[in-house]
Amino acid sequence: MRTLRTIAEMRAALGDARPGLVPTMGAFHEGHLSLIRAARADNDVVVVSLFVNPSQFGPGEDLARYPRDEARDAHLAEAEGVDYLFAPAAEEIYPSGFQTWVEVEQLSQPLEGALRPGHFRGVATVCLKLFNIVRPRRAYFGQKDAQQAAVIKQMVRDLDLDLELRVLPTVRDQDGLALSSRNAYLSPEERTAASALPRALATKDPERALALLDGLDVDYVEVADFDPRVLAAAVRVGRTRLIDNVVLEEGAPT
Repeated sequence: MRTLRTIAEMRAALGDARPGLVPTMGAFHEGHLSLIRAARADNDVVVVSLFVNPSQFGPGEDLARYPRDEARDAHLAEAEGVDYLFAPAAEEIYPSGFQTWVEVEQLSQPLEGALRPGHFRGVATVCLKLFNIVRPRRAYFGQKDAQQAAVIKQMVRDLDLDLELRVLPTVRDQDGLALSSRNAYLSPEERTAASALPRALATKDPERALALLDGLDVDYVEVADFDPRVLAAAVRVGRTRLIDNVVLEEGAPT
């Protein structure tokens, strides 16, 4: 596996290849690895991007303390057969004078968009940049970030991007909690409290779910008409904010 830092290096390494791309912010867990394995199975060449995207963090959010361990991530990626790890600096992606942003208007407004203004503008912009840099045939995302997946699907459709998006099922721990890099922030007591979130969502009923989240700081529990429809929730456990969802349509990824 080669670790590349610049856009020029990434383009030169790929040549005419159309790889599979797994966009990540690092701090790999089994959820990330499930995406990498799917990409490895589907594509001759696999690129994993590792970039903690500053433009999707708002004021007072956890950009500075977001988990980072590139050496560990590189070791895991190599063990899964990744060909290229693209790990640029922020200045490579957002050079001096950068001023062009991508806004997916309607899907970016509710839920996370209402609570984190500008978040999906940052997500859509960095994903479009990665798609332009890597030129993937397929890109892989997790169902846990259902609204993010919906936003990227809409962007791909609206801008006629030549790639296939694959959204894979959420990977969960033994207690049902969706795997997330932010789970590392939780103390043992907070982890126990957080396990109420998947139990609540498993009801697939907003009112019953809200009742089961009694005692937690709930940002929202709502049915979202994404494709597929989901029951989505966001809660705060101590200083940690967690999101999750369950698919409401049979036969869709969960």
